[in-house]
Formats: sequence, C-alpha cells, structure tokens
Amino acid sequence: MPDDALGLGLDMPQQAKPVAAGGAAYRVLARKYRPQTFAELIGQGAMVQTLGNAIKRDRLAHAFLMTGVRGVGKTSTARLIAKALNCIGPDGQGGPTIDPCGLCEPCVAIAEGRHIDVIEMDAASHTGVDDVREIIEAVRYSAVSARYKIYIIDEVHMLSKNAFNALLKTLEEPPGHVKFLFATTEVNKVPITVLSRCQRFDLKRISTELLARHFADIAAKEAVGAEEEALTLVAQAAEGSVRDGLSILDQAIAHADMEGDGTVTASQVRDMLGLSDRGAIRRLFGLILAGDAQAMLAEAKSQYNLGVEPLAMFAGLLSEVHRLTLAKIGAPRDGALDAAAATVVDDFADQLSFSNLHRLWQLLLKGQEEVGRALVPLDAADMALLRVIHAASLPDPGKLAKMIAQGSFNAASPTSAPTALDIPPPTTVQTLMPANFDALLERLSREGYVSLEMTLRDVVRLVEYSPPLLAYQLAGPVVPDFVAELRDALAKITGTRWDVEEREGPAQPSLLEKERAQADADRHAIMESPLVKAAFAAFPEAELLDSDTEETKWSKRA
Repeated sequence: MPDDALGLGLDMPQQAKPVAAGGAAYRVLARKYRPQTFAELIGQGAMVQTLGNAIKRDRLAHAFLMTGVRGVGKTSTARLIAKALNCIGPDGQGGPTIDPCGLCEPCVAIAEGRHIDVIEMDAASHTGVDDVREIIEAVRYSAVSARYKIYIIDEVHMLSKNAFNALLKTLEEPPGHVKFLFATTEVNKVPITVLSRCQRFDLKRISTELLARHFADIAAKEAVGAEEEALTLVAQAAEGSVRDGLSILDQAIAHADMEGDGTVTASQVRDMLGLSDRGAIRRLFGLILAGDAQAMLAEAKSQYNLGVEPLAMFAGLLSEVHRLTLAKIGAPRDGALDAAAATVVDDFADQLSFSNLHRLWQLLLKGQEEVGRALVPLDAADMALLRVIHAASLPDPGKLAKMIAQGSFNAASPTSAPTALDIPPPTTVQTLMPANFDALLERLSREGYVSLEMTLRDVVRLVEYSPPLLAYQLAGPVVPDFVAELRDALAKITGTRWDVEEREGPAQPSLLEKERAQADADRHAIMESPLVKAAFAAFPEAELLDSDTEETKWSKRA
C-alpha cells in the first residue's frame, strides 16, 4: 500500500538494485563464462570428437543422454548440440556442424534461450505423465523455423515411472525432425528401457590442473590478480565441477576486494574455505596419537564450542588418516597443505605403520557411525575417541595370535599384554623394530627375504644400526638394485621407511667374516693342544679336517 494512503505524507525512497560499474546488473562468473562453443567446453574431448564425427557422417542419434556430476557441462552440452544441429551459418546456407557460428539467428536465439523450436524442460518441476503427454502431442508437428525441433529435459531422472513409460514409444520412434537431449546427475535412476534408446555420454570430472588453468584465464579476463596456489585451492575445492569452482572463485574475488589490493591469495582462500581449521583437526589427531585422554577431550570440547559438529570432527580425522596413508605410499602432495602442514603430515607418515593407519581408520569410521546415530553426539564422540586411544594399546590380531602360540599371552592376566601404545605420540612414534642386526636378519629370513638375508650376512659390514637407520660398508659385490630392494623389504616388515646408506668409517666385520675368523681361531686352538701335537708327531702325514668335509663324511660312513 502506498504511503499517502496511510496518511503519512512521506516520499519513501525506492531500494536501488545493485548494478555493476557499467550500469548493467552483475552476472556471476558461472553464467558469464558458460561455454558458447564446443571449443570452450573443457575436459570433454572424447565426447566432442564423437559428436563431430557423427555430424560429419550424418549418423545422428535421435536421443542423447548426458550424465555426470554437477557442473561439468551437461546442460551446456545439450544447448551446444542444439546449436550444432540447427546452425545455418552467417550466410544462411550452412548445415549441421560441430563448430556452430554463433552469429546466425538460430545460434543467437538458442544461446538466449528464446528459440521456439528448442524447448527446455526441468523434469524436477514437470514430473507427471501429463507433462510428457504435451511433448508427445507436440512432436507430431514440424519445427517452425529450425532444422530440428529439440527437447532438452534436465534432471530427467526426476520423471515419474508413468511419465517414462508414456515417453518410451515416442522416444524409440520419433519423427525425423525431432531430437531429445536428456541430462541427469543420477543415471542409475533412469530406467534401462530409456537408456537403451539413447546415445549416452558420460561427462568426466574436470581435473584439478585443467580447472586451475581455466580459472587463471578467467581471472585474467576479469583483470583480477590471483596466486597460482590460490587457484589450485579453488580447483581442488570444486571437486571436478566447473560451476562450483566459478562460484568459489567469485567468492574469493569478493573476499580479496575487501581485504587488500584485490589479489586472490592462497591464505585468503584457505581462510574462506575453512582449510585453516585442518590445523585444529591435526592438533586433535596428535593428542590421540600421544594417548593424552584429558587433553584430547578438552580439545574436542573446544572445537565443539567453536561450532564444529562431532560428525564434521570425525570426517576431518578420517580425512587426515587418508592423507597420511597416501603420503606413506608416496602419492603426490596435497596442494591444499602449506609447507608447515606438509612437514607434519610427512613426519606422521614416516612414523606410523600401515597397520596403525588401517586400525585408526576402522576405529574412527566405527565412531563416526555411532555419532551419527547418537541422541547426544558430543558424548558419543568422546566415548569413540577414548576407544581409539585405549584400543591402540591392544596387540593387533596377528601379534596376538603369535603371543598365544608362544604362550606369552595370559587372558587372565591383562598385564601380560603390551601396555605401551601401539600408536605412540608423534614425537616418539616407533614401530616394533628388531633389537639388533642379528634379529633383523632373522626377521628377514622369517618373512621370506632369504636372498637379502644371505647378502647382508655375507658381504655387509655394519657401521651403524639405529632403526630406522642402517649404515654399512660392502665386503663383496651385490646386485645393482640391492639398496632399493633392502629399503622395500625393511618397510614391509617394520611398517616404516628406513634410511639405508653406505658410509665410511669404522665398521664391524660381516657375519661371514666373523664366522671364518672364529673357525680359524678354533683351528689354531686345536692345533696348539698337546694331544693334537703328539698325534701329528706320531703321524706326520695326517691332516686336520673340518667336521663337515666330504672326506670326514666318507670316513664316518666307513
């Protein structure tokens, strides 16, 4: 109601609409940079080539289905196909082409969403059989001004079962002037009877590297400075979706404008996306490894008070275990980590064994399920985290089986089981290491690395044995990849990466050299005994034979 009708006599100012610098309403990047040609559609080269070949050979299907995660270009591809099929070229004489001109009336009208023969329908709001019946009735009539009448149905999986059934006959045998273009994020919900009548294209997630380059081009067009690391973080957060990434980039540009010279920096993007909170998760993870229950509970409560939900806390811990496991197998570094965080991750990965990491994963995953079902999530989170700490002190099933077999585990006496944490604190994390070099050789032999054990025994002179460090000198030849094989074997039997290096300085004799020296000493002692001297004096032609020589064996048989 106007103000004068209320008798106020006030001229209230109208609320101004936000406008861009040029006077036009601002268009978000996701809309502004929607692909207008197949050349601008990134990451879908195989699909574009297939479509191009089909158009050149005039082997066009009557129905296409585009599937993939959000924001990879399904609807954009459908519109590009509509352009490609209806383009007539700038001179009005062109035919279907994989490179629509973008200048003719059909191309312009389709791009602006106003072409009368290109009908877009959102299946989420048109799910019923009546909506499909309208399409069935309309396909009988030829296109008004275009070469093909095209129906683009977005989120087609939302159609009801009856709607799908009503569409089947028309979809299988449509008139020659009609093409159907379907898009969906959940292809598993589309009936197989519909899938079998369509030419299907699975649009891939866009790689982080390709997204980062794409965002760099857009930032340059927008005259916005952006650090390479910042764009990589945006691309990672997009999870393969161009649209999601452009929305995040829009937000990052606005965030940068508020805080400085307009340059999008990595630190700003981390803060904006909440990546800095991973430091708190990593701190909680370190307290769990240290077995400090009170400090761990206090940290969890602190994060809860700051607004971190228990489920999100467990998701962060699981993500941390996943990251450590990938780091341990040598996967490429996570670009979302700064240098300090990457150092911490590498340190944890070096110190934790694979069995530790797998056990942590299972315990945290079980805890996450319990927290999700609990009436009081924080209490359930506390109990689950305490279980992670205390379950770590138990031997793993394989170790327990060995203890039972050896008779060293007494179920009635819990103190007979190891009491030290199987997952030690980060500064002192150690896996169960062989106590000395001889024990290491025995372990290698027991685990099946017999040739390595023999090489170490025969030609390796020990300089230093401080697990996980092994320094040595060679007393003979070894195979070319000896060091690599030894590192791999030590990592597998101990769960920790070892430093294996050849070093100058004082060294112990090899075990073979020790055995030979001991044999020579024993022989000298025997030769010096009075009884043996008397025997040689009586029988000058006699020889002293080793107990395992062939002559001795034959003499024993005789």
